[in-house]
Amino acid sequence: MTTDTAYRTDRTTRADGTDTWAVLLPTGRYEAERLVHHDTLELTGLSDGPRPRPGDRVAVLVDEPPRLVALGRVTDAGDRRPEVPEDALSDRVEPRLVVAYTRRAFDEPVLADALALDGPVTALDPAAFRELADRLGPPPPRRTWLVSLDLPIEAASPAEAVRLFWSYVQELGPRELPAFVSPSGDELAMQAFVLGEEANQDPEEDD
Repeated sequence: MTTDTAYRTDRTTRADGTDTWAVLLPTGRYEAERLVHHDTLELTGLSDGPRPRPGDRVAVLVDEPPRLVALGRVTDAGDRRPEVPEDALSDRVEPRLVVAYTRRAFDEPVLADALALDGPVTALDPAAFRELADRLGPPPPRRTWLVSLDLPIEAASPAEAVRLFWSYVQELGPRELPAFVSPSGDELAMQAFVLGEEANQDPEEDD
């Protein structure tokens, strides 16, 4: 049950006083969120219109076509201060939005083509938010996985080899290095992943 302010044009308020919103990921951000686990999503460059407040619930989407990739709750909707306050050219305050993820579906997005998005942040009817959340269903059970990354490295000592290893990991990252993952206790089921997708590493199978 919603309050009598539920369908105001500037926000949609739930019975507990929080609002519900749709937030659109910027171009290219979806891949970055898929590749590396983040606890929060921080967005800047927002318009001066109505914005979520701390505590509001958010559906995170990607466009073309609109798909739901995560749910979250706003933890900060303030302003980002200039990185160099003493710099007269950097005195502009940039609004930001920080969302703590509560549910992720980056690997299996849910189609949300019935939504009419109005820019990067759109007020969302509570019923539409619940319908999106229900499409995700319950979170899958968690299990233990073994993840490894093997790199042949030429070095003069083990310590140097480790240093070079981390240098390569930072330089190449998940976009180029294959990570091998298998369920704990079932190493024969190992799979290689690159760019967040399963990747065949057996050249004989490509022939």
